[in-house]
Amino acid sequence: MKDFTPGPADNETQSSASTAPYDGKATNIETRSGDYASLFAALHFAAEKHRDQRRKGECASPYINHPIEVAEMLVRVGAVTDVTLLQAAVLHDTVEDTETTFEELEARFGSAVRSLVAEVTDDKTLSKEERKRLQVEHASTLSAGARQIKLADKICNVRDVANRPPLDWSLERCAEYLQWSEAVVAGCRGANERLEQEFDDSLEEARAGLK
Repeated sequence: MKDFTPGPADNETQSSASTAPYDGKATNIETRSGDYASLFAALHFAAEKHRDQRRKGECASPYINHPIEVAEMLVRVGAVTDVTLLQAAVLHDTVEDTETTFEELEARFGSAVRSLVAEVTDDKTLSKEERKRLQVEHASTLSAGARQIKLADKICNVRDVANRPPLDWSLERCAEYLQWSEAVVAGCRGANERLEQEFDDSLEEARAGLK
């Protein structure tokens, strides 16, 4: 099972898109429309890139479900509204797992999205063990935006390992993944307290389920 591993924004530098229900007034409607269009453009792009891929869990769900879940986690749990950050979340596996290039991302979505995706993309020319080691080593050096994507990504993966792991994974391998994820997240702390608590709760639940 793969680890569903400048200028990013964090919760203090969010876009003007509001999370409040539309009240029927025209205030900020143009900004909202632009933000929604940008986010759905990224989602459409990711869906095309991942269209032939499936997750490795028992149900073999469409791969695009994962980046959607990561972005949803950022919004619902992390209270993230920054569109650039959400675009990067939707696109975070495109370079690592498809033939997408960083240049393509920048041309379509801008340098800020490219930079965020680059921060959370593993170098697939390296061995799996080296990639895992570098994730732990580099976690604390990531920008606040990239750390939030990493947190949401790890929450989703920990839940998958607990509830629908790959069929060929032993309990020992699942436990090792949880331990490694905890080490990565240790370097991501300080970026989003809500996501950190959600990870801790998910990790505790996952470990209890493996016993």
